Amino acid sequence: MKLIEGDTPWDHLNTVEKSHYSPLEHKELCDVVVIGGGITGAITSYVLSEQGTDTILLEQGELGRGSSSANTGLLQFMNDEPLAQLIQTFGEQKGVSFYALCKKAVDRLADIAGSLPVDTEFRRRSSLYYASTEKDVHKIRNEYDTLNRYGFHVEYWDQQRIQASFPFSKPAALYCRHDAEVNPYKMLHGLINKATSQGLRVFEHSPVEKVDYSEKGVVIKTKSGIVNASTIIWATGYGTQEWKPDRLVSLDSTYAIMTEPVHDLSTWYEGALIWETNRPYLYMRTTPDHRIIAGGLDEPLTAADLTHQNITRKGHQLLQNVQALFPTLGQISISHAWAGVFATSKDGIPLIGRHPDYPLSYFIEGYGGNGTVYSMIAADLLAKAVTGKVPKELDWFSLDRLPFHP
Repeated sequence: MKLIEGDTPWDHLNTVEKSHYSPLEHKELCDVVVIGGGITGAITSYVLSEQGTDTILLEQGELGRGSSSANTGLLQFMNDEPLAQLIQTFGEQKGVSFYALCKKAVDRLADIAGSLPVDTEFRRRSSLYYASTEKDVHKIRNEYDTLNRYGFHVEYWDQQRIQASFPFSKPAALYCRHDAEVNPYKMLHGLINKATSQGLRVFEHSPVEKVDYSEKGVVIKTKSGIVNASTIIWATGYGTQEWKPDRLVSLDSTYAIMTEPVHDLSTWYEGALIWETNRPYLYMRTTPDHRIIAGGLDEPLTAADLTHQNITRKGHQLLQNVQALFPTLGQISISHAWAGVFATSKDGIPLIGRHPDYPLSYFIEGYGGNGTVYSMIAADLLAKAVTGKVPKELDWFSLDRLPFHP
């Protein structure tokens, strides 16, 4: 499955020092082997190495060159699925606790980013979540009441308040002051560099060819090497659906652009992350070097979607959407445009845990708009699980849970 297409920006614009790792060419022994060198594998490997778990990371190509190269770096505790809807789906205790996990995960990412020896461009940001049309105002108001009732303090902005802060008008919005942005490329390599200093062993260009399971553990075979481990954590992202499709997962194409630096972003209030109630939604943010990242325009995945023609067309649409909200920016142009596969779960929460067909394995499928946040949640839960202290929350994210039918 082709996961990305187009000109993703991170590898071109970053000067962060990255290490290169040899392929696995001999026999290794460890407690946990993590498969997948994207942001999910990096976060998981970091947390495991931090707690002293003997860990190996295997990446089939180069670190961060899969779906993570298309990551736009928004970190939010609010979800594609509103809290009010999650409570209706899963009940009060589970819905509220899941949102609390997301909020804690943003804080965890902040702490980790601050501990790394590189500037990951992690910045605390507020988020503006606006009603796309008048008919969505009640959704904003209901979500405001729900979030504040359960201790997630957000502000309700009416049309006048929005117009006073931004050069556009929307009928209503939530303003949240607990989110963040990050450079995913710098974060990934910072995590790996720190984790290797804590004992992590990394092997690039080492695709898994075969896995043998036994009561004593698992044997992972690559083209030229073998790893014996007690546990596998599969962090293979959207590509997992190619060989282990889940009934709860749907696949879309998503699109994104990054602009050339913009001379004056002073009309962009507090550099806030911006998104909307419409589905599929438009989202956007700024970067420390005064660029704009915008994404969205999702559509059901077909074999013909990830083409340069589609990327060009969707890229121009995204640019027009940015210009419509910020007409005072003057002429802005695209420096990078790309498309990627994007997976979501049908009930609005990620899939994390074991699968009956894969013994001694855990899967991290942080599908949805908060993928990096979900990966942080998964890493903390599985770090406990591999020590024998299985968190009760893993039951919530079961891979074989039944679809919800309202």
